[in-house]
Amino acid sequence: MKVSEKKPGRRSRAVAAKRSAIVNAALSLFSQFGLHGTRVEQVAALADVSKTNLLYYFPSKEQLYLAVLQEILAVWLAPLRALQADQQPLEAINHYIRLKLEVSRDHPQASRLFCLEILQGAPVLQQELEGGLRELVNEKAELIRLWISRGQLAETDPCQLIFMLWSVTQHYADFAIQVQAITGKSLQDEAFFTQTLNNIQSVITEGLRPR
Repeated sequence: MKVSEKKPGRRSRAVAAKRSAIVNAALSLFSQFGLHGTRVEQVAALADVSKTNLLYYFPSKEQLYLAVLQEILAVWLAPLRALQADQQPLEAINHYIRLKLEVSRDHPQASRLFCLEILQGAPVLQQELEGGLRELVNEKAELIRLWISRGQLAETDPCQLIFMLWSVTQHYADFAIQVQAITGKSLQDEAFFTQTLNNIQSVITEGLRPR
């Protein structure tokens, strides 16, 4: 009985590991060559699975591409979801900036692929953007308005603030080549990461501090 109970667990882990390998391989290739420049055979080879096995998990290249983008969104939006009304606003925003900058440091390919999708007009993600993303941003915009009404933040447009936080943190992933060409450094450099984080936090929080 104990043996039979363990089998589903092992199988579930094996399935999750294989799916993760496929998604990671797809992310690597899609971020370099885009949807149309990537072939399923390339993804299968990089993930070390057969094409048939890949298509068992993801019946088409388009479904695989969407799955990769959805996973990117989940990681990307987790810090925004974590903002709550009972938090101290400036501390919460500082923490949000740290988490977003860590995402740019740890998942640069994901950020660049998302950027590529948006630059192409979001042909695959349009419904996600107009649905779940819009709802989440509107929800957190209301939270920021609440903090402003309590006198905990200076007057600002909540959506514009969210856009600003996205752009200033994602810049270091989407334009990493430019940053490195100018400074000779990247977020992988611990000292540069800390300097970048402190600078962004200082500029943003000073602008949001109630006068």
